Formats: sequence, C-alpha cells, structure tokens
Amino acid sequence: METKERIRRLAFQAALSPQEEQLALRTHEQSLRIGIPKEMALQERRVALDPDAVGLLVAHGHEVVVETGAGVHAQFSDADYSEAGARIAPDAATVYDNDLILKVAPPQESELEFMRDRQTIFSGLQLATHPERTIEKMMDRKITAVAWDFMQDRTGIFPLVRAMGEIAGTTSILIAAEYLSHPTYGDGSMLGAMTGVAPSEVVIIGAGTVGEFATRAAIGLGASVRVFDSSPYRLRRLRGEIGGRLWTSTLHPKVLADSLASANVAIGAVRPHQGRTPMIVTEAMVQGMREGAVIVDVSIDSGGCFETSRLTNHQDPVFSEFGVTHYGVANIPSRVPRTASMALSNLLGPLLQKVGEHGGISSGLEHSPMIRSGLYLYRGNVVNRDLAEAFGWPSKDLNLLLAAYD
Repeated sequence: METKERIRRLAFQAALSPQEEQLALRTHEQSLRIGIPKEMALQERRVALDPDAVGLLVAHGHEVVVETGAGVHAQFSDADYSEAGARIAPDAATVYDNDLILKVAPPQESELEFMRDRQTIFSGLQLATHPERTIEKMMDRKITAVAWDFMQDRTGIFPLVRAMGEIAGTTSILIAAEYLSHPTYGDGSMLGAMTGVAPSEVVIIGAGTVGEFATRAAIGLGASVRVFDSSPYRLRRLRGEIGGRLWTSTLHPKVLADSLASANVAIGAVRPHQGRTPMIVTEAMVQGMREGAVIVDVSIDSGGCFETSRLTNHQDPVFSEFGVTHYGVANIPSRVPRTASMALSNLLGPLLQKVGEHGGISSGLEHSPMIRSGLYLYRGNVVNRDLAEAFGWPSKDLNLLLAAYD
C-alpha cells in the first residue's frame, strides 16, 4: 500500500509540474510555380531541368509545368516528365503563366509576348550577343532576371559555366577524332596512339576550363599534346594537375606556327577579351598546316581565335580551307544535349529547392550569394554593372531595392 501511495503522489506532483508545449514551427518555405518552355533559340537543344530534377522539386511541394516536346532533343519524353510529377502544357502561353520561368538560352523577342509583369526568369544572358531591345522590354515589364552564366559560388568559380566548359573541352576532342578519320574531311588517322605508330599531335590554344578538359581527353586517347596560353600561371597550374606528359608554351607566334605545321588537330579554347576573342592564329599559320588536319574553334561563340574560322551550325558543321577541316559550331554543349541538360539540372535543381525553402526569389537573394551574383534585373531595375556599362544604363544598388520592396 505504501508503494501505491508513493506512486500516486509522484504522479500528482508530475501533473502539477510545468509541461513543454508543442507548438507548430514557423516555416518560410514557399511553393514555387515553375515553367519550363521549349527552347526557341537557333541550335539550342538543351532543356533547363531533366526529369530527375523535376521530381526533386515536385517532391518538395513545388509545381512544375513543362511545355510538350521541351526535352525531345535531350531524349527526355513528355512521359518522363509526367512520371516525375510535372504537368505537360500544350503551348508556351500556358508555361509562361507561372511565377518563375526556367530556360537555357536568353529569352527571344518572340517569347516576351508570353511573359507577365513582375515575373522571374532564370536563363543564360550571353551579354555579348543579347539584343538591347529584349532587355528593355523585360525592364518595362518589371521582370526579375537571373543569368546562370553570371552566377558565382563562394570561391569565385562560375559553376554552371565551368560545367559547360568541361563538356565543350571534352567534346571538342571527340569531334576532332570524328573528322580526322572522316573519309571526306580527314586524313584517315585515328586520334591517339597505338604500338608502332606515332601518336597524333594536338595543339590546344588556351589553358582555361575548356583547354584543360580538351587536354585531359586528348592525353587519355594517347595523343601528344601541346598547350599554349598567354598566362604562365595558367600553364603552370595545368601542368601541375596533368603531369609531366604535357608540353606547354606561352604564345610565341613562331613556336605556335611550328607546332601547328605538324599538328593533326588544333583546338581554339581562348577566353574572350572585352567581349571578343583575340585573333591568335593567322591565315598564314593555317595555310602552313598539314593536309587533312582538323580545327575545332570552341571560341567561335565570341568570334573565334583562328582567322579562317567562320560560324557554322549543327546541320552543316564543317568546311575546308587550305585543305584543313574547320568546325565552327557555336554552343558545343548543345551537341550533347542530354549530358549538358543533366549537368545544368544538377546545379539548378538544388538551387531552386533552396529558393523555395527561403520563401521565394526576394528572400532567396538575401540567403544565396550565388543567385545574387547572377541577378541582372530586379523588378525591372538594372543591378549588374557590366550590363549597365555595356548599354549605357544606370545601375541601381540591390540592397536599397530590396529594402524598398520589403
């Protein structure tokens, strides 16, 4: 009996003690309505999100609307997106009836008629080629615009640009290998090396991301590689990462000309300077190259670094000049749209998920330095200095705008 009485008293005291109250946690998470239209830009075959990334966003409560056929070039069917939880829209107008639009290429002028006031768009900007009037119309509609090719992480790297550069560098070597062995355009050689046969010689101009991955791919095939760059630091870094099998040089015209004369393949991977790629390889240098050699000018996006280069397309990608095959297709990652789309999705999917967790784009700007670095329009106001200087527009302080619209 004493034991029962003791238990009763303890239970009574416990009932009188303060109890923890279980309250609902406040959350700032906001459900996003995301539209993914079919790309209209010439030669653009990528899609902004693959079905896996769509499934990730839908699983976190976001709504994704995909225009029918948006992923067809990347081998993603409407059924793939539907199974991932997306709603398939019959036309672009339905897709643009969403708060956030996700694209790969910058919006075309014809697409602006579908855009609503105060909408948000994630896409590339491609400042050197973007029409001024298109941006002005976006400003008139108070659009908030983020350029994925401007976005930087905390270390100063442009992660999406680097991902596309990795693809372009590796693919450029595969393209060169294809045309080097082509019965019409090449000399019938295999790019690489085998026992008893001298290795192919590859000259790569530029030691940035594109040049680095072109180097890795060429060495992986067994080729003899020479890399030229204006920066001894970049050459030293590349040689340190690749190893002793790499021959490097700064841009001495005579040394470059001699290397090109014996090269089977030349890759142009030079970064643009003040909006235009410097012309490094002259017509005379190309004329001195061997019959059946292949040039892949990845820099053609910004004008090209070979004097004999000219812009081509995926349907008619090459031409011959002085017996040398030239590949001048801009946007090489779009040649491998499935891989490129998946690479974009790996970065954009989780980024948009965090935007939703932070309560939308305005709150996301305060919590995500990466999105902030890519912002060029906020509610129609230019907040990117490079864009403002390029077109002679005034640039406004983003912090003041965020405070004003809070």
